[in-house]
Amino acid sequence: MIRNIFNSLLLISSLTFLSCGGGEKAEEIITAEEHGHPSLQESKFNAQNVFNSMPDRKLVMHLIEENKVEYNPDLLNDPTAVNKYSIEFAKAVNLGIYGSDLSIASSFDQTQESMTFLKCVNVLAGQLGVNSAFDQHMFERIDANLNNNDSTLEIVIGAFRKVDEILKYNNRPATSAVILTGCWIEGLYVSCQMAQSIESEDIVKAIVHQKESLQNVLVMIEAVTLEPKDQFIYDDLKSLLEAFNTAETATKYDKKAITNITKRISDLRNKLTSISTS
Repeated sequence: MIRNIFNSLLLISSLTFLSCGGGEKAEEIITAEEHGHPSLQESKFNAQNVFNSMPDRKLVMHLIEENKVEYNPDLLNDPTAVNKYSIEFAKAVNLGIYGSDLSIASSFDQTQESMTFLKCVNVLAGQLGVNSAFDQHMFERIDANLNNNDSTLEIVIGAFRKVDEILKYNNRPATSAVILTGCWIEGLYVSCQMAQSIESEDIVKAIVHQKESLQNVLVMIEAVTLEPKDQFIYDDLKSLLEAFNTAETATKYDKKAITNITKRISDLRNKLTSISTS
């Protein structure tokens, strides 16, 4: 469970998300702020804060082993839905979601599903103009390291670093921020879903402690400009922050303590994966 918080974090951090903006790309749906927005350096700092505030690997692995967390593919985004995302915002946020799912599947040694999610990532990356990050050489390296989980993750992380570099070069910070946000949302969503089947105070605490990373996600989104119709992602995350504030006052760290967090992140995540094709 928490493994996904970490794993999405792993991919998230790989993105170095921030600084990405404008240049040659598909139809512009997400636009970088043209006047008065923070510098790319400041944006990068904001993004760095997002993954710096996540649980570290040792804690995550300990929680996974201690609670005997099992892989559940039903919690991840449907790979067959990848072709329905036709607008840039949908492509960017679901690239982040599929990236998180890829990381989760890989961490649970689900080789076939990892490759399926990798293909989804490749499809959306191509449509966003960053497909050069996922070239044949990368696929060959993954194929040669299928039995080495850490190596596979490192290869994927390297590809997402390249995605970020491409977006930075093309001055597209908003697109990068949305990719990161999608990755973060999926990690928290899957974590909350798994927490419902596991009685673990430590896991619930780990989820509640994600308030800081959420605050950093909000700061990052504030640094870019979204189309009005896409502003809901920021508004819904602000609402989620209220749920975190309530959870912090809980006297007992059980599943009930994160009921509102689970509902709000589930509503937002399902909204993002079901975005209309129009």
